[in-house]
Amino acid sequence: MTIRWVQADPLVMNGEPFCYGSRLTVRQLLELRRTGYSLTALIADHPELKRMGIAAAYAYAGNHRDRYAEFFEADGSLAGPGLTAAEAADLPDAYRAAGVVVKRPA
Repeated sequence: MTIRWVQADPLVMNGEPFCYGSRLTVRQLLELRRTGYSLTALIADHPELKRMGIAAAYAYAGNHRDRYAEFFEADGSLAGPGLTAAEAADLPDAYRAAGVVVKRPA
């Protein structure tokens, strides 16, 4: 069985896309990221989350920029810390988008 890491169901979370295995929506994860939450902090505070699910949520936002426009910087990257290159090294290509999932080098 393939897990759909980001799901939307009109009967769950008022239809807002959410991460599999959690009650956190993509929007909530983006808000946490924008306020400075790193992957380590997210997983420490929300152990039900998985690295793959967080990356999928960021990638989902990147594919739905119109819906999540307030979380994108002028250069097209997501606000806040993303995954490091090392944290994203073994993720599928779709989940390693530079500036969206993987933070841009400083």
